[in-house]
Amino acid sequence: MPALDEPLKNALGAATAKVMAEHLDLRTLGDLLHHYPRRYAERGELTALSELPLDEHVTVVAQVADARVHTFNQGRGRRLEVTITDGSGRLQLVFFGKGVHRPHKELLPGTRAMFAGKVSVFNRRLQLAHPAYELLGAEGAADAVDAFAARLIPIYPACRQMESWKISKAVDAVLDRAADAPDPLPRTLREGRGMTTLPDALRRIHRPRTRADVERARERLKWDEAFVLQVALARRRHAETQLPAAARRPVPGGLLDAFDARLPFTLTEGQQKVSREIFDDLATEHPMHRLLQGEVGSGKTMVALRAMLAVVDAGGQAALLAPTEVLAQQHHRSVTEMMGDLAERGMLGGADHATGVVLLTGSMGAAARRRALLDLATGEAGIVIGTHALIEDKVAFHDLGLVVVDEQHRFGVEQRDALRSKGSRPPHLLVMTATPIPRTVAMTVFGDLETSVLDQLPAGRSPIATHVVPAADKPHFLARAWERVREEVAGGHQAYVVCPRIGDEAEDARAGKGAEGDAERRPPLAVLETAEQLSGGPLAGLEVAVLHGRMAPDDKDAVMRRFAVGEVDVLVATTVVEVGVNVPNATAMVIMDADRFGVSQLHQLRGRVGRGSAPGLCLLVSEMPEASPARARLGAVAATLDGFELSRIDLEQRREGDVLGQAQSGVRSSLRMLAVIEDEEVIAAAREEAVAVVREDPGLSGLPALRSALDALLDAERERYLDKG
Repeated sequence: MPALDEPLKNALGAATAKVMAEHLDLRTLGDLLHHYPRRYAERGELTALSELPLDEHVTVVAQVADARVHTFNQGRGRRLEVTITDGSGRLQLVFFGKGVHRPHKELLPGTRAMFAGKVSVFNRRLQLAHPAYELLGAEGAADAVDAFAARLIPIYPACRQMESWKISKAVDAVLDRAADAPDPLPRTLREGRGMTTLPDALRRIHRPRTRADVERARERLKWDEAFVLQVALARRRHAETQLPAAARRPVPGGLLDAFDARLPFTLTEGQQKVSREIFDDLATEHPMHRLLQGEVGSGKTMVALRAMLAVVDAGGQAALLAPTEVLAQQHHRSVTEMMGDLAERGMLGGADHATGVVLLTGSMGAAARRRALLDLATGEAGIVIGTHALIEDKVAFHDLGLVVVDEQHRFGVEQRDALRSKGSRPPHLLVMTATPIPRTVAMTVFGDLETSVLDQLPAGRSPIATHVVPAADKPHFLARAWERVREEVAGGHQAYVVCPRIGDEAEDARAGKGAEGDAERRPPLAVLETAEQLSGGPLAGLEVAVLHGRMAPDDKDAVMRRFAVGEVDVLVATTVVEVGVNVPNATAMVIMDADRFGVSQLHQLRGRVGRGSAPGLCLLVSEMPEASPARARLGAVAATLDGFELSRIDLEQRREGDVLGQAQSGVRSSLRMLAVIEDEEVIAAAREEAVAVVREDPGLSGLPALRSALDALLDAERERYLDKG
């Protein structure tokens, strides 16, 4: 067993190891040594309290400003309220009942301490209820802290069951084992770039004497993460070049040329450039792996369709995988409309070069489904558009040459892989997303894909005005929002109202009553209740309909068709309208509890309006306090329509998640030190070095420590992600 793979229980005891495993996902000595401090507090430095994240467990170093005991129930109940300060902002701590006695004696004005707890809201103020704390500077109370904190106090990512200072004591117990850490960086690379060794970096990051120690350690540890990840992706790209695939070259005078000749407009310069990149890839005898990203409406579907037609010309078939039936049906309608009689193979009036374009979804009738399956198996259908129904075992292709995945973040690895495996040889892969992705993220999350970007919006798109509606601070603003919706409808337009949840009994039962400590915050607003309240209140007299993911497919399609033809004034929906819904007459969107959505998701939702000649309006309704990070996030969305800028903000605020596995659980990330937004230079340099190493030694036979680091990174789940990417 490698030295740092030793279980923590051997060094810390079974009880502590059990808590660390269950709540921090730390199981070995190596896990703990790579659990780096989040930040450092200095002697005399007060911690900033102004940007505490709601509903997260935090550790702060602060000073007590005042403490007061309040009694209630005729003196039988006691509540201690302690205010701590960082010199400019304040945070309230609350203790109840028997928990009042110790802090009442110890948390006196002027006392400095580390406090740990979950940030909640009460009476529109941030607070910590029953926080754990460790006094700083009191005799005997914080000897363990003072022992290592003569200059800098490390603040670790922690939880309620294991506070930062307890993690510090655990690190003390195992830090001498850092000397056993195998170094994944090749010696020539490390020395050539003037970096310290890994054991030295681990000692400096956990017990720095100066800020310079921290920076030197961080520089080295960022390189470890960037380099090992880029080696994994470089090996993946190298393996792809060894796979056989059928070259699919466009045939002059074929379906593609006939389609292009009928286009009523000229392709944008960006569309032409990206198409050339895709056609070059399709002409090679190893599988294309390309990411096509661009804003909503930038013409991705047109580019993808031309690629599919080129593959059909070359004798193959193409499959477009969409995440929802609504989106699959919309794609099928738009593709058949754009192709006209070129999509009518075997039909009266079909063009000479025509192919079949079939739709395959889970809700289709048996007869239509049998016909679609037969057309795919015989090759009559050159193009199929569908949902996860495409992946089922009964679906067989005559010669699958290209798989196009739309909004890939909605699909699991297994789903994409199941479709790709249906080709007799690996098909070419084109992944599309309307969520803008910064270059550094593309080099990490999609590091085994070549990237094409469509950044030109089509002519004729209208501007979208976005405003935050502070429902708690200024209730009359919300009343005005509903007036604006009525004005849009009176002007002949339509509106969306988006809510975070559906609100049916099954969903409510699953949601339960909320986690402990969340009682002060009401549940998210629901589609069904909101629609009922609007119909009987501020939007009375308008035609209001609901749309959500638990409706029957036929009912969903019927509602969308009614909305599309203008029979519905206001559509109250969940995020099922986030992608694929195109109603140019819809000009207004009100997003309820907007703070519960991510930045990129809000941008996607907003993209549903302003799609016609009339300007769009998006109103972000929130009850969060004005000074909260959630309101700052909404303000950022309101301030710009630039999706790439918003994607940077989104990543900076929620960090990267698990870059390889896309696991959004938030427990632990494969990137602990590297920030994909800030560390572009490191990532780009690591990519170059990784490509050179893999080119020289694809099996890494001469680099056993690097191979071990890869094995640790690529556990079974992440290995599957890379293999099926």
